[in-house]
Amino acid sequence: MRFVKGHGTENDFVILPDPDGALDLTAEAVVRLCDRRAGIGADGVLRVVRTKATDLPEDLAGDAEWFMDYRNADGGVAEMCGNGARVFARYLVDAGLAPPGEWNLATRGGLRRVRLGASGDVSVDMGPPRLLGWSEASVGGEVFQGKRVSVGNPHLACAVDGPIAGLDLSRAPGFDPAAFPDGVNVEFFRGVGERHVEMRVYERGSGETRSCGTGTVAVALAAATALHADGSPEEAAPPQGDWTVDVPGGRVTVTLGHGTSVLSGPAVLVAEGETRRGWL
Repeated sequence: MRFVKGHGTENDFVILPDPDGALDLTAEAVVRLCDRRAGIGADGVLRVVRTKATDLPEDLAGDAEWFMDYRNADGGVAEMCGNGARVFARYLVDAGLAPPGEWNLATRGGLRRVRLGASGDVSVDMGPPRLLGWSEASVGGEVFQGKRVSVGNPHLACAVDGPIAGLDLSRAPGFDPAAFPDGVNVEFFRGVGERHVEMRVYERGSGETRSCGTGTVAVALAAATALHADGSPEEAAPPQGDWTVDVPGGRVTVTLGHGTSVLSGPAVLVAEGETRRGWL
């Protein structure tokens, strides 16, 4: 089985070309591929398949030639991955499967518009993030208030006062399972300048990662908005403008606009090869 390895701000992925949808990708195979000691090592797997080879609705397949089948490192299926979408787009163009420029990509979270810029950065339209109210997370016995945000997948973005480097994210933060029955990606962030934040993230199914694309969008929205005590937004109009988000793996830009958000940053392919016969 052929594979390509890539990353977006060190959020890394094993890419599996499967244009005809012939690969039976089991959860166990994903876990083995993502194992950093006994496998290739990654935060997740991106299966590259034509939409016409999937059971996606015909109208969705007609609007996007390619479907990003994303799996977390624990083998679980996820709705969306912002950095994954950017790396996926970089692979398609470098492999000659899509032209440079701008086009749609199908994901479980819906259609996403991607664009490859002349600078080498890749941008993806992440759709409108939704602010859903308050909740809380706990780390090392300390409780943090956070904002619930949907970016096609669930997030809890918690503002902190002190340095985020001191947080122990070796284990999953505690959270309210009633608010997040399917689990949640938990971000911790603090402001370091004008429209500029730093963040760390613990991703459901993957653990702490060096970056999380949907998480950076959630943090930008959380930093840009205020909430009433009942969890409703204080301002009727959505926030707008560019936010710089620093993650352990680098830096991305999140643009909040009318009814959507755009994530921009580097996407790099670093290796390719094939697995040994019978290994999976």
